[in-house]
Amino acid sequence: MIKNYFKIALRNLRKNKLYASINIFGLAIGLASCMLIGLYIVKELSYDKFNDKANRIVRVTMEYKMSNEINYAATTGTKVGPEFARTFPKIEEYTRTFISTSNVEYGNKLFNEDRILFADPSFFNIFSFNLLQGNAETILDAPNKIVLTESMAKKYFGDENPINKTITVIGKEMIVSGVSQDCPKNSQIKFDFVTQFLNLGNKVKREQWWSANWITYFLLNTGDDITQFEQQINTYMQTDAIRSQAGLEGESYLNYHMQPLLDVHLKSDLAGFEPNGNMTYIYIFIIISLLILLIASANYTNLATAQSTSRSGEIGMRKVMGASKRQVFIQFISESTTITFIAAVLALLLCVLVLPYFNSITGKAFTKLELLQPISMLLLFLFSVIVSFLAGLYPALVLSGTNVMSVLKKGFRSPGGNGILKKSLIVGQFSISVFLIIYTMVILQQMDFIQNKNLGYNKDHVVVLPISRTMLENFETFKYGLEQISGVQSVTASYETPKFVKWGDGVNVVDENGEHTIDINAMPVDLNFVNTLGMKMVAGRDFIQSDFALMDTTNNSVNYKQPYLINETLAKQIGWSPEEAIGRTIENRASGPVLGVVKDFNFSSLHEPVGPLLMFLGRNFSRNYMVRISDLDVQGTLGNLETLWNERTNGRPFNYHFLDEDYDALYQTEKRSAILFSVAAGLAIILACLGLFGLAAFSIVQRTKEIGIRKVLGANLSNIILLISKNFLVLVTIAIIIASPFAFFATKKWLQNFAYRIEPEWSVFFIPVIVTLLVTFLTVGYHSIRAAMANPIKSLRTE
Repeated sequence: MIKNYFKIALRNLRKNKLYASINIFGLAIGLASCMLIGLYIVKELSYDKFNDKANRIVRVTMEYKMSNEINYAATTGTKVGPEFARTFPKIEEYTRTFISTSNVEYGNKLFNEDRILFADPSFFNIFSFNLLQGNAETILDAPNKIVLTESMAKKYFGDENPINKTITVIGKEMIVSGVSQDCPKNSQIKFDFVTQFLNLGNKVKREQWWSANWITYFLLNTGDDITQFEQQINTYMQTDAIRSQAGLEGESYLNYHMQPLLDVHLKSDLAGFEPNGNMTYIYIFIIISLLILLIASANYTNLATAQSTSRSGEIGMRKVMGASKRQVFIQFISESTTITFIAAVLALLLCVLVLPYFNSITGKAFTKLELLQPISMLLLFLFSVIVSFLAGLYPALVLSGTNVMSVLKKGFRSPGGNGILKKSLIVGQFSISVFLIIYTMVILQQMDFIQNKNLGYNKDHVVVLPISRTMLENFETFKYGLEQISGVQSVTASYETPKFVKWGDGVNVVDENGEHTIDINAMPVDLNFVNTLGMKMVAGRDFIQSDFALMDTTNNSVNYKQPYLINETLAKQIGWSPEEAIGRTIENRASGPVLGVVKDFNFSSLHEPVGPLLMFLGRNFSRNYMVRISDLDVQGTLGNLETLWNERTNGRPFNYHFLDEDYDALYQTEKRSAILFSVAAGLAIILACLGLFGLAAFSIVQRTKEIGIRKVLGANLSNIILLISKNFLVLVTIAIIIASPFAFFATKKWLQNFAYRIEPEWSVFFIPVIVTLLVTFLTVGYHSIRAAMANPIKSLRTE
């Protein structure tokens, strides 16, 4: 019996090729979208779950208040780990971590590596990175030990056993003590080498609450009562002894929060070693995939219900021949199941074809094998079953429940008062489509605003070159060599690039109101920084060569003065106008004069407003040269830079990038979301129009006789097109009216995440409205024109 049901279903598909194609193609797109988005969501939700002790690992973050400002940071000082481990029995182990770059040399192989992790010896006890060689207890128990990943072991040693081999890293000879598997893709911490945290030098050997540049993790003895444990820590931080150690006075405080490891990637606003995901986007993507699937299902329901009028004879004969309501119901569910599972096979093929493009959009590296894993196949099967019933249930119930005599006498009539269900589904489909189009346009406009906003500095055509410790010894010579290259306009250096300044600090200021402290971001820079980056001075001047004379280290640095530049925001917070700031004394690393005030520029993401910034002359802190080049011969200039680099760095790899690439990286999450929204909006409108195309075709078939009579009575082409199109255009207009307010408020809420943003106006919605109406008119108009141009005599004879 079941076999016969599916035979009839296949015959029906062959008989109605247009409607079957629309349904299968629409459902395939919906299922493929759900499968790919489901794959992405599963990967995002799986972050760090490979760690066996994940439910007991927490990341420590800072919350501190200085000068009436509350700040948050994902980093801590060096004291947090050892101090709390000594004080609180709940902490089993701790590790402080930092990722840096360095040359790595073995034999005649020399590479610049940018994923060298510095961590305390307990690192491999806390995290479950799989060790292929070496013992987690002893693998980092000496400062001259280093662990390589499997890929790095292959890169440097080939088929040799790397254990106990000596390689040179950060200028030191180190012994390979272990090999770990490559880091999982769903790990926040990704490294190629791991060595002891204390190898970072003297700056980390002294325990201190501040100079917070290190990410600290605790392994707790139990994963419960984290909130209570956090309260105990912050009570401890409020004791007089600790406040005195941390230099806290008055209402200032320093608190710490324990973030469960599994919450960090999607639920934290503080990024760690890589940009965080966003749980909100996960919810949005789930909703989008379900909405796309809903549109495809609505297409099936609409077309199946519309087609039912042509199957009245079949239904009536089945019932006369003894078919029960249950058997007719199963017949139509079988048809829905057949269509859905054909669509599922096509969806799997679509997924395989578009996987490379999906990877480029999401920044992931999914493989075809992951599509064929049990969880992926289970997702596809579940979606197919759900859609089979979701799409086929209403038509099956309606058709199986009709009265046999009524069907044979009058034919089948769609219930619901003049096709209320059909109209509701059309309105629903286009409401979803219009919402997604408007939302996408606002996101794209915000991204365009970000790309073109005047940041206060010029990020274009600035080449960033890394500075090693050995290069600092010949800093001026190398910089002079860079300046002599044809096409190079100016050169400077700094600790960080201006795209994102992480160095947190404070300044002490003495003025008419007495002494007070202000929390700031600090930036060590070299000469010519302001000019190279195209910044503007609002008062005073940039650093010049003679300013180094102020930094007098003779006679135990008694006369040492540190020259400073500040931004407008810092001057304002202190209470000075830019002109008043010049020559005033402030204290950070040492006291010294303010030589200039720089016009505010964005030194972090546009999610945040410009904060107070201090720049001090600190060549010895430099980690990057920034070279502004002409745009006339970029490749030629880069070639000359590489030639100089190879001559002066003894074969160190020439690794460079452009400053605007750093800036773009700040908004990868938003950019990827914008692309996903664009694709989703496109798919939604395509699917909605596919359904509309099928319904219009069916509607015209039903009204062939009416159209013929109207033409005989004198109706022209425009009359016929308007007759057929107006009902659909009215429904789409209603969808626009419903969707627009929701889209307006949703985009307003999303834009609140940015300190600098566009203001969505109703004019933003004009283009989506026109596009939607135009696409609808063209979709319906195609059939309308064909019907209007048909010979009315032929239609009246055959109808």
